[in-house]
Amino acid sequence: MSFSCCVKPIPLHLHLHPTTTTTSCFNSHLSGTTTTSSLSLRPLVLTRNTSFNFHPKLLLKRSFNTIRCSALTPELKSTLDKVVTSNKIVLFMKGTKDFPQCGFSNTVVQILKSLNASFETINILENDLLRQGLKDYSNWPTFPQLYIDGEFFGGCDITVEAYKNGELQELVEKAMCS
Repeated sequence: MSFSCCVKPIPLHLHLHPTTTTTSCFNSHLSGTTTTSSLSLRPLVLTRNTSFNFHPKLLLKRSFNTIRCSALTPELKSTLDKVVTSNKIVLFMKGTKDFPQCGFSNTVVQILKSLNASFETINILENDLLRQGLKDYSNWPTFPQLYIDGEFFGGCDITVEAYKNGELQELVEKAMCS
């Protein structure tokens, strides 16, 4: 049975000020500059033969079930378990404690140094498999990632907040004494 005679165009309107140009600004924390980009959105009509040629950053998310492959292999999980349990404080970061390559990583390093904490750092930029697997290991999508006494503590924002309210100093002192 053919349904081609019943197919009608389906209008799909993207409503982000469709009659005007939408302007978005974003800051680059690496260069400190502000970049402005413009995006003009128009109504889109879908038919049976519509093909999509969207810019990769403008792809519409499909609501199909997806299969997600994890970069966290059993071997990597075992290695990460050993690293976080054999060191009192471990920071997985972009760069090293002597040469941070990210402002957020640098912030956490400076906080730990101000607490006179003895800590190890692991540069996640040196190994893409490590970087991707660690996101699954901690269930945390961003870096840096701080581990204290074998437990995931958090990223930069959580570390800054805990530092301000004194919680981090208590945890670091406890870890150093155990």
